[in-house]
Amino acid sequence: MRLQGVSALVTGGASGLGAATARALTARGVAVTIVDLDAERAGALAGELGEETTAVTADVTDPEQVQAAVDAAAGKDRPFRLAVSCAGVAWASRVVSRDGTPHDLDRFSRVVTVNLIGTFNVLRLAAARMARTEPLEHGERGVVVNTASIAAYEGQIGQIAYAASKAGVVGLTLPAARDLASIGVRVCTIAPGIVDTPMLAGLTDEVRAALAAGVPFPKRLGTPEDYAALACLIAEHGYLNGETIRMDAALRMGPK
Repeated sequence: MRLQGVSALVTGGASGLGAATARALTARGVAVTIVDLDAERAGALAGELGEETTAVTADVTDPEQVQAAVDAAAGKDRPFRLAVSCAGVAWASRVVSRDGTPHDLDRFSRVVTVNLIGTFNVLRLAAARMARTEPLEHGERGVVVNTASIAAYEGQIGQIAYAASKAGVVGLTLPAARDLASIGVRVCTIAPGIVDTPMLAGLTDEVRAALAAGVPFPKRLGTPEDYAALACLIAEHGYLNGETIRMDAALRMGPK
């Protein structure tokens, strides 16, 4: 699928992976709809990227808000063919803490709700709208790119909620691709390793260096631009479907 001249939606698009993806897509001639809870930051980025880029304030877990965002992306004078889900949250806690306190159930539910249910909410509504788009060669109508994490496979101590939510995203990828094959919508997931996003903003330079040293090759943290390049590649590569791609420089996480 050629990206030039299509419309795309990017959730979590105001910062980190989403912002880098919005920039990369805009550079390829895509009209991007940035979806984020941070209206001010999303609006500022949309203004920077040009008149074809718009911002919509939405919670990915809210069906009406996501539908409005999809309608905004599909309402542009271009075919709506791409949705990239980057919205997510993290919470660190053991199942039972050292003092014997069990994991907070509301926190666990919140992480799963945003990361897994929110991803599925965007997937189902975006795909339903893509089904109304004119097909390209071989019947392709659109692509949905989701975001998991290598924690889905090697969740560390304290990552029970995050790992479970991201494992769910990996688990839905193939069934979603199979479900949507009849309407010509591909589904793939990116599972990043350690990426230098706002979630790592509080780490010291020493901690960052230690994290990078543990990566086999290249020995550096991943960047949002690495993710954006892969998201664009997935969209452009018409034979990628139903797959979760690890983007981790061969890193395999230890217990902690």
